[in-house]
Amino acid sequence: MARAATLTAPRETDGILAGGLSRVGRRDAANVLIFGGWALPALDLLALAGALGFALILGSEHTPRLAPAILPVLGVLVMAARGVYGLRLRLIVLDSVGVAAGSFSVAAMSALAVGLFVDPAHPASGQLFRTWLLGIASLGLVRVAFTLWQQRRRAAGAAARRTVIVGAGEVGARIGRRLEQSRAYGLLPVGYVDDAPPPEAAVGGRPVPVLGGTSDLLTVVEQHGIEHVILAFSGTADDEVLPLLRRCAAGGIGVSLVPRLFDLINSRLIYEPVGGLPVATLHSTNPLGATFALKHAIDRVVAVVLLIALAPLLAAIALLVKCSSPGPVLFRQSRIGRDDRPFDVLKFRTMRCDPAVGVFCPSDGFAPGGVEGVDRRTRAGAWLRRRSLDELPQLLNVARGEMSLVGPRPERPEYVKRFATDLARYSERHRVRAGITGLSQVQGLRGQCPIADRVELDNYYIENWSLGLDLKILLLTVVALLRPAE
Repeated sequence: MARAATLTAPRETDGILAGGLSRVGRRDAANVLIFGGWALPALDLLALAGALGFALILGSEHTPRLAPAILPVLGVLVMAARGVYGLRLRLIVLDSVGVAAGSFSVAAMSALAVGLFVDPAHPASGQLFRTWLLGIASLGLVRVAFTLWQQRRRAAGAAARRTVIVGAGEVGARIGRRLEQSRAYGLLPVGYVDDAPPPEAAVGGRPVPVLGGTSDLLTVVEQHGIEHVILAFSGTADDEVLPLLRRCAAGGIGVSLVPRLFDLINSRLIYEPVGGLPVATLHSTNPLGATFALKHAIDRVVAVVLLIALAPLLAAIALLVKCSSPGPVLFRQSRIGRDDRPFDVLKFRTMRCDPAVGVFCPSDGFAPGGVEGVDRRTRAGAWLRRRSLDELPQLLNVARGEMSLVGPRPERPEYVKRFATDLARYSERHRVRAGITGLSQVQGLRGQCPIADRVELDNYYIENWSLGLDLKILLLTVVALLRPAE
């Protein structure tokens, strides 16, 4: 307690306020450059300067006018102002490319306005358009390469920020487990601080120890070289926690908050001030609304087009299945869809028709899938599963209105009853049609995986649904298909 008290004195806290700089000296210099925010702006500026040069070569004028000349620098400044270069917990290629392209487009419109103001007769719109078009392409290439490289670095554990979690209850324990299981977030859990931590067994286990009470946060930050703090429902009063978090933020330490009632929060949340207080207005997903009707119409049209376009491939796979072993070409299995209605999901048969040996039951907390019990796959079936080609007949399910292209994967009736009893919010996935692919699948939760993780992502998808999110998942599915499923 004496040490904690001295940390609240102005001179003693100087070390904590400058803690970000002192810790930088202990980290690899390359990681500081790359993950500290300087490398990407420099690469963007070089890419945009190259786009400007190439645009001048393609045009008749080889001297840049004012508007295109300022566009590379203006583009980087706009991206910086919009927080594009801030650290992200999730590194997603499509998000990185999309936000950069949008910000650069804003910069191009601003540059055009400057050109029109300075020289209305010669705004250099041709040069500006070519620079914008080539700039979008060059930014895309830089962002794809850089984000993929960052993902590999994080997967290898490079530059992971040492993290303490304030609150060792159920939510804090869940966050700790997520960070421990996945290096993709770039955060390394070191410990918890909590004045009254519940028993570890009561919260499903904690991957790291409790290092002290909430009042010890500044001490823990200094002693353990903490670079990020996550507030996860501490039992300590807010007026005691807020000054500590402000001190951490002032010292260059990242601070993240898990909001109250997080199950209701989605990307359509709107903050509006009431006096000086930010009030959040919820806008929930309506599966019976017009946008979902549009989604279902697009699903059915796309499914029919794909069935026609892929007819030769479907015929070839059907012949392969028929020749691989005796039995039907298609495998049918009862699944539960929207509003708890059962339907038969269609797949190409990948197993021999031998009777199953024994009764398969997934491990507690895990979803069924993949090879269940004795492996009865044919050689052709194993190949079809690795490439997910056995799922193609589900386009017929989509065309018939039983499924969507994107949505939670449907489950068998016996498992639906079991999971609905064991897991909170499991049944909410049946508000929408099941999908051929989904957010869980593109994030690697396929086959026998923790069912709680899959449910969490499926419900996130429903709450944050948009046509743009569907398109993103479809593009990620194409990428995922390049990697073997089993």
